[in-house]
Amino acid sequence: MKQKRRTKEIRGLLSLLAAFVLCTGLAGALQSTGGQNTAPDNTKTNRSRSQGADQQRELASDRVMTQQIRKSIMADKTLSSYAHNVKVITQNGHVTLAGPVRSEEEKSMVAAKAAELAGATNVTNQLEVAPAK
Repeated sequence: MKQKRRTKEIRGLLSLLAAFVLCTGLAGALQSTGGQNTAPDNTKTNRSRSQGADQQRELASDRVMTQQIRKSIMADKTLSSYAHNVKVITQNGHVTLAGPVRSEEEKSMVAAKAAELAGATNVTNQLEVAPAK
């Protein structure tokens, strides 16, 4: 009888120990990531804009222009992920660029790519330089 009781107590202690080890391991894993691998998120900045990509008209020429500018931006691997994620909105041939970039140089490079495809007078540059975190 005593042996069965002792076996139950040992199993209970082992279960508690296993739960403790599991929780400590999970806590350590969560703490070790510490936000280092989080993807850039422009959601707050982009939501504050009055004009969004969803408001873009459905003209085929505008869609093609937006696609060409987006491809040009994405092809440039020297640009940050912030620059790769800027909004490109085309309405009646006029392009609006919005969102954060990492530097004035990136701001100029993205605007130049849009101007090359749409023409300098058809680009409104609303890009903002975001401070480094």
